[in-house]
Amino acid sequence: MKKHHFGGIVILLFLIGLTLTACKKNDAKVTVVGSSAMQLLAEQAGNDYRLVHPNSNIVVQGGGSGTGLSQVQAGAVQIGASDVFAETQKGIDAKKLRDHLIAVVGIVPIVNKDVGIKNLTTKQLSDIFTGKITNWRQVGGKNEAITVINRSKGSGTRSTFEEIILKKAKPIRSQEQDSNGTVKKIVASTPGTISYISLPYANDKNIQKLSLNNVVASNHNIVDNSWTLWSYEHMYTKLNPNKQTRAFIKYMLGKKVQDDLVSKIGYLSINKMQVKRDSNNQISKLGN
Repeated sequence: MKKHHFGGIVILLFLIGLTLTACKKNDAKVTVVGSSAMQLLAEQAGNDYRLVHPNSNIVVQGGGSGTGLSQVQAGAVQIGASDVFAETQKGIDAKKLRDHLIAVVGIVPIVNKDVGIKNLTTKQLSDIFTGKITNWRQVGGKNEAITVINRSKGSGTRSTFEEIILKKAKPIRSQEQDSNGTVKKIVASTPGTISYISLPYANDKNIQKLSLNNVVASNHNIVDNSWTLWSYEHMYTKLNPNKQTRAFIKYMLGKKVQDDLVSKIGYLSINKMQVKRDSNNQISKLGN
């Protein structure tokens, strides 16, 4: 009887141990949701982080900046990745979130290679996305109808594009796509198409990247705002994130990511910028 009782205690302790281990692993989970532009960087950084911290559990998902901000505000995830400032989004109380600027990413217009265009002015690009220009012949290309592929509503990339290029003009109704990868595939395979994607995703010979006002989209030109089409990559957390979240944010801002991984993947380190942009889209030199 005593042996049976002792065996029951051992089994109970074992089950308690399993439960505590499961809870510990769950506590260590850091979920990053939001910007598809930042997904490439966050995924690779998460993989590298797990190699150094084998007990960590970094989960990265897309869904768009709006989703990231709403999810972190609701406490459903630990980190909301966003291309836009939280204070610019309806329904988001930015005062209850902490902003961590992780990197800068360029945005580049892309077209199907058959259109015969490599450069546009900012006004021409705006006129295409607002429906004033409808044929590539109007901007020096072939006689072919223009098909616009826009990004989904809630996309930080779209918000940035429309703020900088369209100003307050209304875009035409068009097909909308959420991910950089999907947009790239559609533009590569569909004659006459134009869209825009994050610069790190634009390394594909099957699409034509456009320069604007004869300025090439490159990190070198983003540094001083010569290439104006860029945004910050934010990681938003609660004001007092848990230990695991703080540790991962610290890693993202550390030398390994900022000095190596960021540029390796095609982003730009915050530390290399000569200018800054505020939530009202105003540019000023750093130090001012």
